[in-house]
Amino acid sequence: MNRLLKLLFIILGIALFILGGFYLFLHIAFDGLFTGVSYDKKDLIENYEKCTDEILDVKNYFISILPKGTDITLEFDNDKELGIFHVTIDSIHQSNWNLKINSLKVDSLLNEINWTKEKLKTLKEKLDKANCISIAGRAPVVIGWQRSGMGLFSYVLFDQNLNEDMINDYNDGCSYIFYKDNIVLEYGGGAIGIQCFPDFYKDKSEK
Repeated sequence: MNRLLKLLFIILGIALFILGGFYLFLHIAFDGLFTGVSYDKKDLIENYEKCTDEILDVKNYFISILPKGTDITLEFDNDKELGIFHVTIDSIHQSNWNLKINSLKVDSLLNEINWTKEKLKTLKEKLDKANCISIAGRAPVVIGWQRSGMGLFSYVLFDQNLNEDMINDYNDGCSYIFYKDNIVLEYGGGAIGIQCFPDFYKDKSEK
């Protein structure tokens, strides 16, 4: 009986070791994509209500420094790295991923859009105060809050309150959820096609 129990513990230990190794592999290989913190719509709304003024401040600052005829998508990984720095000038698009802020490539992009490092730093500071990580667009401005799973939770900020037709367009329950006034909640990323808010699948299964 003792030998059987010992064998059982050995098998259990091997299984836990394999599962732990697989978890570590996923975390390293996919940079925490499948093992990081998970969020939901409730968290997204709570952050907006807590940081409304800061989110609007980010939007207004971004618009004030955005050059005419230029579209920019920025996502900060941290104070030293940009996960995304896409630039479109006069319909010519450049996709740029995983850049060091202190690099010749970033210097070149900043020069193209007539930005200084100080403007980039200020934008990062304002995003931090809003507890957000990314920004893009013009009308509307899309401010990314946090990545979760394969997608990114964001706020889509329009200049004016949405009318009935626009609410219908931005309230499919999957990628977009109309929140209130001029605010739409978004979940997506495009890495594996269209992605939906977690609640979308829950609501479907309950019907």
